[in-house]
Amino acid sequence: MTFEQLGLAPALLRALADYGYETPTPIQAQAIPLVLAGHDVLGGAQTGTGKTAAFGLPLLQKLAELPKPQGLHRPRVLVLTPTRELAVQVSDNLRSYAKNLRLNVTALFGGVGMQPQVEAFRRGVDVLVACPGRLIDHLDRGTCKLGEVQMLVLDEADRMLDMGFLPSIKRIMKHVPHQRQTLLFSATFEPRIKALALEFMKDPQQVQVAAQNAVAETITHRAHPVDGAKKRDLLIDILAKRHTEQVLVFGKTKHGCNRLAEQLENAGLPALAIHGNKSQAARQKALNQFKSGKTRILVATDVAARGLDIPDLPLVINHDLPMVAEDYIHRIGRTGRNGATGEAISLVSPDEGGLLRQIQKVLGREIAMEVVQEYAPSRAIRTDAKPFDNAPRGPRPPQRNRRPQSGKPRGQESRPHVQTGQKPVRDGQRQSHRSGNRQAG
Repeated sequence: MTFEQLGLAPALLRALADYGYETPTPIQAQAIPLVLAGHDVLGGAQTGTGKTAAFGLPLLQKLAELPKPQGLHRPRVLVLTPTRELAVQVSDNLRSYAKNLRLNVTALFGGVGMQPQVEAFRRGVDVLVACPGRLIDHLDRGTCKLGEVQMLVLDEADRMLDMGFLPSIKRIMKHVPHQRQTLLFSATFEPRIKALALEFMKDPQQVQVAAQNAVAETITHRAHPVDGAKKRDLLIDILAKRHTEQVLVFGKTKHGCNRLAEQLENAGLPALAIHGNKSQAARQKALNQFKSGKTRILVATDVAARGLDIPDLPLVINHDLPMVAEDYIHRIGRTGRNGATGEAISLVSPDEGGLLRQIQKVLGREIAMEVVQEYAPSRAIRTDAKPFDNAPRGPRPPQRNRRPQSGKPRGQESRPHVQTGQKPVRDGQRQSHRSGNRQAG
């Protein structure tokens, strides 16, 4: 099948040809006709299979066929994304597809000044790609109106509809017309997320081109058991031996990623960090340098795990396992894209055995454990334990009911008798205890 057979307009076909796109991916082949026909679509496909084009191409075509609005152009297509980086990437892709169409594509996200975005709305916007937080800021100020939106997309829908984003999504929905076409695309759909998604859709057509939580078969998975204190040394050893390759390293926390990037620099391995506390300019600069090959090592939180297209990335390393097993799929989905081979290495400490078990359950396979003798852990990794069940225990807290050092009966050292002969009253005791009428239970 070709893109022309899918019914796309010549202007879009010329843009695709300029970028060397000839054959649609399975998600594109199935979703594009449904979107062109006006259906709501719930689309699932493993990461790196072209979901942006699957919803972007038909929406741009439908938008170009609509009558041109008179006066100020307000958004008629709204695409919501969970991260700033994904908003930039999606808007860049849509702008490339629409280069032969007279459509204005604008990205809206936080971390930058409001005024340039206000000016963009004044010039007119046809397609708006936005992060929920900054969009709500503009809605509250009245600088953005969504009353003319006809097509709505939630990209990376599982993250967009989780408990963190759901309140923002519901606020935005109040500004969007009820009569609209709604598309939700993601690599994974948990049942509870799927149920929430259906609240915003009308008789959606479901497209699932791969098994739930599937990953590319071209990715090799390995895990190295190692004590947490030795993870950094093992990581440096791996990066030093593979000094010609680009590597994306995932950490758990923002502070941890900063510290790890500094430690790699001190070891003679130049690296940049990217996470939510950095300014948008710094995040985009680091990402552009990594994509262009100017930076070989990028240390990131899960802000870089969703939807980012990094061409020909051969290796992803999990310095820390993700707390949610499904996020492992998104992390390693940065490699092995579009049929290329890739490798995913996880450094697993003994207290992460439960997390590894959850990841293996989601993958439907075991991850090969390879012990590097120099970094062999002091304790075995138990994948049969619940997360953190086999974590080292800290010192026991002090006993709260121990007899006070004064030797007095409990209660007397802190609460004096109210009347002579009255029993002492402890904090939290019932009023009935004071009168001496104890109640059962």
